[in-house]
Amino acid sequence: MSLNKAMLIGNVGQDPTVRYLDGNSTNGANAKVATFTLATTERYRDRSGNLQENTEWHNIVAWRGLADTVERFVKKGSQLYIEGHLRSRSWTDQAGQKRYITEIVADTLQLLNRKDRENDVPAGFTAQSSAPSAPAVQEGDDLPF
Repeated sequence: MSLNKAMLIGNVGQDPTVRYLDGNSTNGANAKVATFTLATTERYRDRSGNLQENTEWHNIVAWRGLADTVERFVKKGSQLYIEGHLRSRSWTDQAGQKRYITEIVADTLQLLNRKDRENDVPAGFTAQSSAPSAPAVQEGDDLPF
């Protein structure tokens, strides 16, 4: 038995990037993917009683229907609840350096802001992935992010 689950509440650090994967690979025909960063901040008092903050930045990936939701409703500063799983991958950059990244692949996304005036989205709007969260990705695949 194993479990790979992440649950985060935080603020979006930049407007999401939305792209389509090429339909000629094993990744599926024109799969939509949205990527963005999410900041979570831990606040605590140190031994001297001073308030301290520690902010962690998380790379979030949303596929297909969730990517549609992200594209329509998520922007820099949005407060979100994300539920998903960790995925690590590696690639070789243009300079020949091996690069690594750990991402949270979103399965559930909930908007926590008050009603979004621009898009008329109610607070607490929730979207869930109805399909497998990500197509099969092999090391060396040319990904759009």
